[in-house]
Amino acid sequence: MTTARPFYEQQPELSVLPQKDWPTMYDLPSEDPEESGLPDEFHNLQPQLLSATLRLTAVAKDQIFTGTDLNLYYDLDHPTWYKRPDWFVVTGVPRLYAGQDLRLSYVIWDEQVSPAVVVELISPGTAMSDLGELQREPNGTPTKWQVYEEILQVPYYVIFDRYQDRLWVFKLVDGQYQAQDMRNFRYWLADLGIGLGVWQGAFEGITRSWLRWYDTDGEWILTETEYERQRADQELEQRLAAEERAKIAALRAEDERQQRLQADQRAEQLAERLRKLGIDPNDL
Repeated sequence: MTTARPFYEQQPELSVLPQKDWPTMYDLPSEDPEESGLPDEFHNLQPQLLSATLRLTAVAKDQIFTGTDLNLYYDLDHPTWYKRPDWFVVTGVPRLYAGQDLRLSYVIWDEQVSPAVVVELISPGTAMSDLGELQREPNGTPTKWQVYEEILQVPYYVIFDRYQDRLWVFKLVDGQYQAQDMRNFRYWLADLGIGLGVWQGAFEGITRSWLRWYDTDGEWILTETEYERQRADQELEQRLAAEERAKIAALRAEDERQQRLQADQRAEQLAERLRKLGIDPNDL
């Protein structure tokens, strides 16, 4: 009997893999053997959508920082140790470092604020680390799970498997992550007043399943581009509706003019008949 491998050891369906003779960053080492190379296209686009649809109504926009594939240094005793979340958000820190410059990294002992949410996107070979199945990283450093749960105590740890469209949300409860109940691939982050879910649609010309945020009404939050397109469509609809109303009003006015003209013609014809009978219409 063949025992099924755990999902994190299974390879994605062939339909989502590149051709085997096209090497990927996961097949070949980079110049640094410990690095897998730059992010693939999904790891580039998905964080963009998360940042573009993030709306935290209770936090000023200039007090929200989102990081994508950015080194997060977490231990002053080991200043070279870092994790590189696929995406994370921190509230209560200025958008720009010291209010004036873009960050080159996120240093916990300097910023003094841990992320509110960390998102990891499963890649071939990373699932065991992402889901806390490892006790220690091969290089001896703490795992992502240990860093996010024990050291940084990140309130929400989100993991998305794009190959199986599977979403996990872990919430920090009494110092430990607890898996949250997922309903319809959605989860409401009450502390932040925003929801996160799996959305099927087109982003940057690519139609597939994506992670994106939704609001208190359960509506997917629009990107600025989507909002401008929706507003333009609404303005076009309003203009077309106004033109249609004007056209109908003009037709009604013309119909009323024709009715008045016909009534005047009938009155004149009747008056002419009366005159022929020797009756002055004005005497009636």
